[in-house]
Amino acid sequence: MIETGTTRSSAGQKPSSRLPEAAQRLLERFESYLLVERSVTHGSAESYLADLRQFFLALPEAAARPAATTRKMLHDYARRLGSAGLATTTVARKLVSIRLFYRFLVSEQLLTANPADDIDLPKRRRKLPGVLTQDEVAKLIDAASRVPDRFWALRSRAMLEVMYGSGLRVSELLGLETGNLALFDGFLRVMGKRSKERVVPMGQPAINAVRDYLSVARPHYAGKKTSPSLFLNHRGGRLSRMGFLNILRACVALAGINRRVTPHTFRHSFATHLLEGGADLRAVQEMLGHSSIATTQIYTHVDREYLRETHRTFHPRG
Repeated sequence: MIETGTTRSSAGQKPSSRLPEAAQRLLERFESYLLVERSVTHGSAESYLADLRQFFLALPEAAARPAATTRKMLHDYARRLGSAGLATTTVARKLVSIRLFYRFLVSEQLLTANPADDIDLPKRRRKLPGVLTQDEVAKLIDAASRVPDRFWALRSRAMLEVMYGSGLRVSELLGLETGNLALFDGFLRVMGKRSKERVVPMGQPAINAVRDYLSVARPHYAGKKTSPSLFLNHRGGRLSRMGFLNILRACVALAGINRRVTPHTFRHSFATHLLEGGADLRAVQEMLGHSSIATTQIYTHVDREYLRETHRTFHPRG
């Protein structure tokens, strides 16, 4: 549960310590989005939320009606932060929190445009995403298959195979419907960000895993209910982000992998392993659904790190 404490605004006034209920509910939804969709740690999520509480308490009109937030309001707030004597990195973090929150509202179709998109941020070095080795991916999927609960195992294996085999975001995976599958042709239709649809290939292991799930596990979870969703929870409804995260954590523990693995790690691993194998960057961009190839190019840096480590490990003068 998110708590709202008394917070001073950046201008020094002491506003009301209580957020409107609507803003509180939005922050709770945003917290779930951060933990599952963005795969941030609990500590980082709390930092984002603290920044947003401060923002809302300083601008009650934005808290009452986020859709009424204007670019001028945001730029004025950014200037107030800059003149408050805060470190550049702190200001940048607070503005990133605000921008990510409004981006979330757009993704949930609560806003039509992000008013924070054009806020200038100090340039920061982009962190390379973490990836799994091919052996670790195999261990994870194998661990999912060895769970005594056959239905749980079939569903978990199918989800991991599809996520890794097609490079899906967790929201795209859980948004799949049975009508999105073309198993005979080896493709699936994905609704990505900003309602952009794309068609991505499925590997044979993913096709086999989904067929097994559809024939045995999905009817078990569906019971007498009818749902278009591909991956169902035990009540016959669409599996939630948190539900998938719990499944992934269980598989990581069963596989004996002692480092942080998030839903997005599979997407990073998908792209990196393709590039390691010699895939064309444009093809990877298309499969990931990136609107700009600049976003995909970060994986070329990951690939170079892999090459450097391989050279260092195996070359006599590495």
